[in-house]
Amino acid sequence: MKGRGCWETGSVRSFCNSGCLNKFKKDDSGDEEPASQSDKGELHGTLKTLSSKLEDLSTCNDLIAKHGAALQRSLSELENLKLPAESGEKIKAVNERATLFRITSNAMINACRDFLDLAETHSRKWQRALQYEREQRIRLEETIEQLAKQHNSLERACRGAPGLSSGGAGITNTAKGSVQSTKGEASDEDEETEYFDAMEDAPAFITVTADPKHHRRSGSNLSGASEGHPEDWNLEDSVFDSSNQTSYNESTCKDLLPKKRRRTRIPDKPNYSLNLWSIMKNCIGKELSKIPMPVNFNEPLSMLQRLTEDLEYHELLDKAVKCESSTEQMCFVAAFSVSSYSTTVHRTAKPFNPLLGETYELDRLDEFGFRSLCEQVSHHPPAAAHHVYSKRGWTLWQEITIASKFRGKYLSIMPLGAIHLEFHSSGNHYVWRKVTSTVHNIIVGKLWIDQSGEIEIVNHKSKDKCQLKFTPYSYFSRDVPRKVTGVVTDADGKAHYVMSGTWDEKMECSKIVQSSHGSTSSEGKQKTVYQTLSPKVLWKKYPLPENAENMYFFSDLALTLNEPEERVAPTDSRLRPDQRLMESGRWDEANVEKQRLEEKQRAVRRRREAEAVEALEEGKDYEGYIPLWFERKVDPMTGELICVYKGGYWEAKDKQDWSICPDIF
Repeated sequence: MKGRGCWETGSVRSFCNSGCLNKFKKDDSGDEEPASQSDKGELHGTLKTLSSKLEDLSTCNDLIAKHGAALQRSLSELENLKLPAESGEKIKAVNERATLFRITSNAMINACRDFLDLAETHSRKWQRALQYEREQRIRLEETIEQLAKQHNSLERACRGAPGLSSGGAGITNTAKGSVQSTKGEASDEDEETEYFDAMEDAPAFITVTADPKHHRRSGSNLSGASEGHPEDWNLEDSVFDSSNQTSYNESTCKDLLPKKRRRTRIPDKPNYSLNLWSIMKNCIGKELSKIPMPVNFNEPLSMLQRLTEDLEYHELLDKAVKCESSTEQMCFVAAFSVSSYSTTVHRTAKPFNPLLGETYELDRLDEFGFRSLCEQVSHHPPAAAHHVYSKRGWTLWQEITIASKFRGKYLSIMPLGAIHLEFHSSGNHYVWRKVTSTVHNIIVGKLWIDQSGEIEIVNHKSKDKCQLKFTPYSYFSRDVPRKVTGVVTDADGKAHYVMSGTWDEKMECSKIVQSSHGSTSSEGKQKTVYQTLSPKVLWKKYPLPENAENMYFFSDLALTLNEPEERVAPTDSRLRPDQRLMESGRWDEANVEKQRLEEKQRAVRRRREAEAVEALEEGKDYEGYIPLWFERKVDPMTGELICVYKGGYWEAKDKQDWSICPDIF
């Protein structure tokens, strides 16, 4: 009897722990795959197995009842025997326990039968509900995908439709609050109406594009707060119309001087696989410049060369020189400041961190009228000084310090420092700063880059300003992706031009002819309505070269930046061996060389620190590292201590006297 009870208890435990019950539980787990005939067959098979187990339990119950009754009869017979009183009491207690055991086993079997009935009933309901939710999810995903495709196609159609900006009667409304034209008003509000979303942090505004042929009228419902003449726009066309871009390889001076042939391709990027998370998981919260990275995450250019890429659309500044109006010149400067981000849209790889004292020159004086020099003037924090002189009438200089943080899912890159641009003839001095760049999907998904924030460009001579808003990307926003908008104002705050476009494609400029105060937005901000003439394209991105996707998405200019050149300084980035090996596709050798260079730089830093300690002990002053071609001065415009070019580099190049250059490679 004892052995039989153990087997019966084991059967119940086996049933409760069986894989069949676990399978049944999984039917309610919300599995992502849609239900199929095989799933339904598996469900029926599970229920059949459960029924079989229940039959086994019923058989056990019958056996328990049968043997329990026999046990009770035997106990009753023992009670009738003439036994001592103590034995009779014990037999009676055993008889009661046997009765309780039989009642409990019957209750267990009934509970199991009820469980099976409920499982069979509710599993079908759960299956139908789950199937419905899966179908709804699939339909929603298909709808969102279709809407996204339609959204993109409409954007492309809108951008490529010249009729929308040249004289159509249609109305394009992309703003959160639209300006509706009414019958009976003048035709400049009936035709060619275009709207822009109001900037959140800057003063909100809406633009209405009017036809200059119908602009002259009386009794306008727009105030004369800011009035201009359409004829002025036509007079300025000689400068603005020359903004139609040609490619980097098609310079206006090509007919005057024989142009040096530059390379048009580099070796294709090798297909190396590497687990990013295995390297980055220990780097969360650290400065990017302090993280030891293999070249697998780099592109074969240094940060100095990336900084030089800002000059890809230098002809915008050449055209700005010809502008007689400072506000008109501001438009070209604003377009130039935006154009520097166009190369970043596909460039998700990290440039090489320059070694301390590393330089990079780009001498295009004969071809394009400018020569550029960069030097790494600090390593922690990493800072690069840049100076560009153009014989066509402008000089640009900057010192950029890169602050970056890895946040697990994204990487924020914050360039710190001001960019200065001065035009020789007019003396106009412009200053602005860069926006924050964010690299998304660092760990999972496809890497993509976004630019967000504001750029305020100030002309310190005329006090003109341009406030540019880089709208961060949002999947649910109605805005054009990578949108940039802004307004050019003079010293009195009077608006003259509206800037609009995207940082990866083009920038347009619209001359304001009238302005008025519109309605108050839902955020409580006063909207200004700018009536403008048709926009003119100031800048348009050059198409990428063929096979760019296999060449790190380099532009035509970027392909030439690391091209070997003679007579450059021994500290030039072109001579950096790990970068050259990577460009050649020899990544394993490049990683070894990169470690050697970094250890060499650390040894120099340790020696410099030891010299500083020794000087301190002797009571002497220690100057630390001194840049070769730049010197630190207080910037009179910003009050900041920055590195400015002190001269001597190009003279040393002419003489080929590089004796003061350190051995960093």
